[in-house]
Amino acid sequence: MVQQALYRALVSTKWLAEAVRANKIGPQLRVLDASWYEPGTREAQKEFQERHIPGTSFFDIEECKDKSSPYELMLPSEKHFADYVGNLGISNDTHVVVYDGDHLGSFYAPRAWWMFRVFGHRTVSVLNGGFKNWVKEGHPVTSEITQTKPAVFKATLNSSLLKTYEDILQNIESKRFQLVDARSEGRFQGTEPEPGKAGLEPGHIPGSVNMPFFSFLTEEGFEKSTEEIRRMFEEKKVDLDKPVIATCRKGITACHIALAAYLCGKPDVSVYDGSWSEWFRRAPPQHKISEWNRSKA
Repeated sequence: MVQQALYRALVSTKWLAEAVRANKIGPQLRVLDASWYEPGTREAQKEFQERHIPGTSFFDIEECKDKSSPYELMLPSEKHFADYVGNLGISNDTHVVVYDGDHLGSFYAPRAWWMFRVFGHRTVSVLNGGFKNWVKEGHPVTSEITQTKPAVFKATLNSSLLKTYEDILQNIESKRFQLVDARSEGRFQGTEPEPGKAGLEPGHIPGSVNMPFFSFLTEEGFEKSTEEIRRMFEEKKVDLDKPVIATCRKGITACHIALAAYLCGKPDVSVYDGSWSEWFRRAPPQHKISEWNRSKA
């Protein structure tokens, strides 16, 4: 396992509440709401405008993506990311804290955390427990929109944290990386439908192991302890001393696997950004394992 000093991946609601109370939100500490919901369920921006943690800015994942890609929510270019977060008042010296409003406690925040890291930003943390627990614990919320002064952010892509379709195709033969899929067991096996866009059948990439992202969270919405997480990887025979690629449907919940491994001292888990959304559309039939057609028969 890579041995190096790791920046804290999680901050507590208590820590952030004290920072808010001390008026520390500013150029050195920025808080981002990275919520996103399937169309027709909830409206992330509307909810943000109605209430959020004081001093927070909205991180719009629909704006901070590669809009030219046919696949869902792919990474933007270095320039696009740098311009976008710079306009949120974030520089390379800023500590960034991300959260979302999902009922699970965390859903999209680890994606934003990984995006900052893949673009070379080390000082980024996820709010442990998310907005759900912030509200539950009675911490302050506001509808006031914070005006931030644009900052200069220099993005440098860390390609070691990012994997492509070609990398995964090659890995089927080489088996150099362990491949871990963060979707539910039913979607992984192909017994439950994929949500969202029509035409995407469930299933998984050959050789991948299933670790549903929500299994890393407690019932209350906090990250499980490092000991529990390490045990979960061991039970799935995922060796954290060896290379790991995380995947899911569109590169979002895969970031929960990267975060969980990071908490165990492994900061080098890479994410297959296109994930199943791309794989299903590009891979040859023999490289798509699914019980879908069988379950429908």
